[in-house]
Amino acid sequence: MTLVAASAPSPVLGEAIRYTAYLPQGYATGRRTYPAVYLLHGRGDTSAAWARIAPDLDELIAAGTLAPLVAIMPDAPWSQRGSWYVDSLYTGSSPAGSGAGHEVETALTRDLVRHVDTTVRTIADRDGRLVGGCSMGGSGALRFALAHQDTFSAALVLSPAIHVPAPPTGSSTRTYGAFGVGASLFTQSRYEELSYPAALAELDADLPVHLFIAAGDHEYLHPASEDARHDMADEAAALHAAACRTPGVTSQLRIMSGGHDWALWRLAARRGLIHLIHHVTTG
Repeated sequence: MTLVAASAPSPVLGEAIRYTAYLPQGYATGRRTYPAVYLLHGRGDTSAAWARIAPDLDELIAAGTLAPLVAIMPDAPWSQRGSWYVDSLYTGSSPAGSGAGHEVETALTRDLVRHVDTTVRTIADRDGRLVGGCSMGGSGALRFALAHQDTFSAALVLSPAIHVPAPPTGSSTRTYGAFGVGASLFTQSRYEELSYPAALAELDADLPVHLFIAAGDHEYLHPASEDARHDMADEAAALHAAACRTPGVTSQLRIMSGGHDWALWRLAARRGLIHLIHHVTTG
């Protein structure tokens, strides 16, 4: 196993995208191409977060349980690390100091993927690409898989920070301008436009998408009773139900013992990747 720090140019951002690449044993001496999983970190975190699963990947690949793959772990510092991995239309300067929004979704799904496919030996089509994430990153992974079917064929969606039809009062979804328009930090219409129900409604059934959704049974519970429907296990179950009713989507749901932390996400990532790898081209 090798972890490599690298960067990709992004014309849409006007700056480089920093990322860490996990390369499996044998990569340096071989010529084969590999499936790639893009792993998105949570709000306030960095690309280093996902590096903790490198030993798990080594173990599963060595045991033959998981086909060898490349993992790309981008760093997302924009909007005070609260970009929600979408293209923001916010142009103001928030009290949180996040500044104007950025086209993060376009940067990662287009600029980063193009760069990786030309510099890393990946299977350069949708059937060889997965995307995954936890918390805010889980929301981003879901968005990427549903809205960019030509790029990704499967998604590992862990403890996704998704709120339908609207985020609860006090949610950081409202704070950093990810779903803002103009001077407004948060606009409900923009939030709905980028939500998974909207993406599912426009899904192309001829480009199948495979989801593995997991959440913990002791994740954060919203204190206000009117926000109880936004508890993560409930939102994950609602997502699974909606996905299963959408032609072209297959979904697996796991409500696991644990909280909103890496003890849960490492175990869920292991199980999810073992499941999803059977839905992608492995070379």
